[in-house]
Amino acid sequence: MTTDTQTPPAADADDLQQLAELSTLIAAARDALSDDIVSRLASAFSEGVTLLDRLTRNEGLVHLLQELDRPENQRFLICLSNAFTEASKDLATAPPLNGGIAGLLRLVNDPGTQEGLRLVSMIGARLSDSMRDMHRRGG
Repeated sequence: MTTDTQTPPAADADDLQQLAELSTLIAAARDALSDDIVSRLASAFSEGVTLLDRLTRNEGLVHLLQELDRPENQRFLICLSNAFTEASKDLATAPPLNGGIAGLLRLVNDPGTQEGLRLVSMIGARLSDSMRDMHRRGG
């Protein structure tokens, strides 16, 4: 009767080193988690869950997020953020205006100003129509 006894392969030095590093990491994490840190983490998590609950119950915000998910609205937001960046740079480098009626007339004659006013006017008109409709429906 013969018995084969297999011995497990010898542990590689790299494996032992990795185990030692993992043990050190776990010990450091355990030491770092003081009662104060655990309490702050629990508080932050609780506040985060409360905030998430409030946000998901806000019908208006949920509707806004759904609208912002539409590709045309995403492109609009990208254009809007680019416009803020460029306007900030332009304003920082432009000399101050003298003011007065002549300066205002020059500004009004600028096609970019006219388009900007048109955009704001269109948004205002749509917002006004939507608010009237909402109040008529009792919302």
